[in-house]
Amino acid sequence: MKKLLSVTLKYWLISSIIFISGCSYSFTGSSVPDHLKSIAIPFCVDRSGSGEPTMADDFTNTLIEQFISDNSLAVTEKSKADAFLDCTINSISDAPTVIQGGENVSTRRLTINARVIYKDFVMKKTVFDKKFSNYGDYENQGDIPTKRSEAIQLAIDRLAEDILLAVVSDW
Repeated sequence: MKKLLSVTLKYWLISSIIFISGCSYSFTGSSVPDHLKSIAIPFCVDRSGSGEPTMADDFTNTLIEQFISDNSLAVTEKSKADAFLDCTINSISDAPTVIQGGENVSTRRLTINARVIYKDFVMKKTVFDKKFSNYGDYENQGDIPTKRSEAIQLAIDRLAEDILLAVVSDW
């Protein structure tokens, strides 16, 4: 009986591993309408007034990389595109999130807010005009400028993923 239980358990475990490893999660081939094959993503505008010199470039490049990796829509220039994604960074905030021992701020949250307009050139309509917001946390000690830059990149990565998901799955 023990041997039968052991074999059954092994079979179940192996079957589960094979099933789980065979199930990958991807938005490739997602619910983007058939008439849309390409998208233009022009340079993002930074109206945050934050003084972060590379934030708009980083945001634009990260967003383009997300779309290229996803492969639902080919990224191309505006004159050849079926769709268009207009992005503006409206604000960036940096606020304490964890306060320890009196008034010592140990962790800060950097939040980026952006407005994105998604247009379908084929159907000649605006698909959405939405505000997106996401964040990155960083420790308020040590090499703060580097940690803050990493938090900005994390917020940008999260925003780009949110925007991609809205474009390929909000139909």
